[in-house]
Amino acid sequence: MNSETITEMAQYLTFTLDDEVFAVNIAKVHEVLDFTRITKVPKTPDYLRGVINLRGSVVPVADMRLKFGLPKAEKTVNTCIVIMELSLDGDNTVLGALVDSVQEVLDLEPGQIEPAPRIGTRLKTEFIQGMGKRDDQFIIILDIDKVFSAEELSLTQGVAHQGQCEEAVAAT
Repeated sequence: MNSETITEMAQYLTFTLDDEVFAVNIAKVHEVLDFTRITKVPKTPDYLRGVINLRGSVVPVADMRLKFGLPKAEKTVNTCIVIMELSLDGDNTVLGALVDSVQEVLDLEPGQIEPAPRIGTRLKTEFIQGMGKRDDQFIIILDIDKVFSAEELSLTQGVAHQGQCEEAVAAT
């Protein structure tokens, strides 16, 4: 993150994965859903849990714990699906992000955000926009457009299309 990236106060939706707090810019968030039934789509990566029906649209759901290399967790009453719009190279994709719990919408000023840590060349951290500070707690601010590669986003679009086809077959 360079010093020009975050220059004014912004709002972030915070959520937890394991014991860590993450945040995404609220402008990327469409809505937060209670956990709902996810239809598994065959031959997809483990982190792609499947698809959900969102008011007639098929939306792929990614388990953020698995995407970040954390162990799969059991569903709890706090488990949510955050519906976000990601963009990559001018293409927009709607994706559901399965998270342990949603915390709050938080205002962070530039002075509360530190640059992403440099961990060397072997670990990729370009998807971390910065580290927010609130009291004694760090909040990992994600650049959600960089969490998934172009290949992964095209795969989620394929999963959504396959889910639509399966839904159409089931309806007949």
